Amino acid sequence: MTDTQEEYIQSLKKLKETEENVQKEIENRRKQIDDEIKKLQTDMQETIARSKMEGEKLIESYLEQGKKKATAEIEKIIENAEDKAKNISKQVNAQTAQEIIDILLKGVN
Repeated sequence: MTDTQEEYIQSLKKLKETEENVQKEIENRRKQIDDEIKKLQTDMQETIARSKMEGEKLIESYLEQGKKKATAEIEKIIENAEDKAKNISKQVNAQTAQEIIDILLKGVN
């Protein structure tokens, strides 16, 4: 073989070697990217699950606050109604007493 043929063969070997190295780099990078994608998917699923739990807790908290507020308002309404009922019964008793007095006074006349 001549020197140029030998150089040509060496060039082809270097080219093949470079091609194999580039292919290995591409495969390694592809594997890294696949691993990153899987990690991101796992992180995203965990974040979604965590957010869902936090959202449910927040809803429960709002419901509990709403129940407490509604209970307090109902108690105020009941107290107010009881007070009004007492006042009405007092007025009826006073009114009834006045009617009795009027009837008695008419009988005296």
